[in-house]
Amino acid sequence: QRDLLPEGGGASSRVFFLRVAGPAAAHIKVQKQFRIKPVDYSLEERRPSRTLQTSMSGIAATLQHRREKDQGVGSNCQAVRYLNQDYEALRQRCFQSGCLFQDDTFPAEASSLGFNELGPGAYKIRGVDWIRPTELTCSPEFIVSGATRTDVCQGALGDCWLLAAIASLTLNREVLARVVPHGQSFRDGEYAGIFHFQFWQFGEWVDMVIDDRLPVKDGELMFVHSVEGREFWSALLEKAYAKLNGCYEALSGGSTTEGFEDFTGGIAEVHELQKRNPHLFHIIQKALARGSLMGCSIDITSSADSEAVTHQKLVKGHAYSLTGAAQVEYRGDTLQLIRVRNPWGQVEWTGAWSDDSIEWRYVSDEDRERLSHCSEDGEFWMSFSDFLRHYSRLEICNLTPDALTDDSVSKWALSKFDSSWRRGSTAGGCRNYPNTFWTNPQLVIRLEEEDDDPDDGEAGCTFVVGLIQKNRRRMRKMGQDMHTVGFAIYEVPEEFSGQRNVHLNRNFFLRHSSAARSETFINLREVCSRLTLPPGEYLLVPSTFEPHKDGDFCVRVFTEKQQTAAAGLIFSATADTDCLSLQDCEISAFELKKILNKVVTKRSDIQTSGFSISTCRHMVNLLDRDGSGKLGLVEFKVLWIKIENYLKIYRNKDVDNSGTMSSTEMRIAVEEAGFSLNNALHQVIVARYSESDLTIDFDNFVSSLVRLETMFSESPSPPA
Repeated sequence: QRDLLPEGGGASSRVFFLRVAGPAAAHIKVQKQFRIKPVDYSLEERRPSRTLQTSMSGIAATLQHRREKDQGVGSNCQAVRYLNQDYEALRQRCFQSGCLFQDDTFPAEASSLGFNELGPGAYKIRGVDWIRPTELTCSPEFIVSGATRTDVCQGALGDCWLLAAIASLTLNREVLARVVPHGQSFRDGEYAGIFHFQFWQFGEWVDMVIDDRLPVKDGELMFVHSVEGREFWSALLEKAYAKLNGCYEALSGGSTTEGFEDFTGGIAEVHELQKRNPHLFHIIQKALARGSLMGCSIDITSSADSEAVTHQKLVKGHAYSLTGAAQVEYRGDTLQLIRVRNPWGQVEWTGAWSDDSIEWRYVSDEDRERLSHCSEDGEFWMSFSDFLRHYSRLEICNLTPDALTDDSVSKWALSKFDSSWRRGSTAGGCRNYPNTFWTNPQLVIRLEEEDDDPDDGEAGCTFVVGLIQKNRRRMRKMGQDMHTVGFAIYEVPEEFSGQRNVHLNRNFFLRHSSAARSETFINLREVCSRLTLPPGEYLLVPSTFEPHKDGDFCVRVFTEKQQTAAAGLIFSATADTDCLSLQDCEISAFELKKILNKVVTKRSDIQTSGFSISTCRHMVNLLDRDGSGKLGLVEFKVLWIKIENYLKIYRNKDVDNSGTMSSTEMRIAVEEAGFSLNNALHQVIVARYSESDLTIDFDNFVSSLVRLETMFSESPSPPA
């Protein structure tokens, strides 16, 4: 504001009101009203508006992000720097200055703890200090004798779902090393009060930098801690994850599968064993062949059951890992076996097929040599039927192809889409709301190759769909939480087959039932379903349960065979930003002409002499809201959707398939586009936009509709 105040400004004053939205709003605290001298607005006329500067900056950042992603930034071997914090550069700066790192982006303050029960002024955070491990113990260690389950003990935070996922990390050294990078310690010459961890977030890996100031109350770590009191990797990992999600309290409540995914980049599915898939054993075998992480557990009926040991030495409410599946010949029959591991490293199943059981005497020497072992290492075999009888739940985390370095492991094929629900336009709600459901984003999936080894023995294409809500935990500070979400899948009608950009209307969904859908709508971060459909083209419609709910999301489709998929918006598939002038991140009428003509000249179903510069100027004027004379990429996307709609009308009303509009067809098409015109205006359109034979080509058709929309938007009410 000081920059905008002219010297010697007048003595009068003006009250300003500041409206703050988004994550920053939670950190704004209004102290009192204030008054500012009036600004000489003539100065502002000679510079771009702040809104325009922000918009252009955001577009530039988006384009830069796309380029970096094409160069591998965001992959698991080249993580994105969260908040642009460079771990190595910051660490070296600390060594040079002789000062320990202090992370101002996640300060040692109450706001980093929470917003409600752990918020500023809350009873639970009274007496909390932020202390470095070097102040808590004389000989702190990052990891002592390898990371193990006992390094992960819950504190005063309801994030057991996260701790179960962290504990599972310790069972896979390769995955652990990705999340917890090597080379970090408290040793002299290496310690600078700075640590970093890496997490997967909605399609890319991020590198999260933190300082090692941890919340301490009554001399003890407040949250996650290790049984080994001088070990701190798990506490620091939890802090990094809290920073990613806005604060510690944002981690309260969740599903272990959410942690699985953020630590692996995989897609997690849950199988309730009491209503299991009849082909579950085969699914397990194929998951193991793909390097998937699997966990299983036994439900508890009360808190007293937690980690209670049954008479056959199974632990209730405890997270096991599933590590193997095999079939053996046993007394003339083929028997299915499952190998399970207790992360405690001891306390093993004592029933049939346990280490010393009699059943091993009745299998071949080869099978016995291949499978059996007798050691108290926490790992044991049991029959698949016993597994189903004793365990309650199986979680399978399917890893992405880039997470698997072993070429001998079969790999899923992965497709990913990012989109948004926006109130009034693309937030249509579920199928219970037929008038708006069709407005949701629509994604085309093409299943082309059948499985080599189908789960149910019947030909088909197996795929796993995961719909993830983005950044909802961070929004808890603003009083928002997870939406209730799900999806439905429809066969693409034959007339739309092969088209990359399909958006079906209300009538289609009223007349057709879904081919598949998510099992339920639920208020979790992700809804995930394993499905099998015949080869073909399908339309996936993700939605919130109720309409008009704003949110960002991504959809991932894991397929057994390489399939193809396409976003429903033509903008994402066709608009080539390489042909734009990116110096100002906006599109002029000349650039728009180049883009449009590059696209329409490739079509054989319409006739056009190409868009004129005059038509392109009309288009820019229609959507140019900031007076720059150009279109930002968001405005361009709106225009592109309009042109896509005009093209659909043009083709549908071209009854004789001539590629042009007759004057009669034009009248019907104009009404289809939503304009109610009198005879005089129809005469004007034909006179101005038709050729000598009274036909109207596509560019003139679009030009006329743009002029009509401009005229209607400038009029108090549409002319009749």
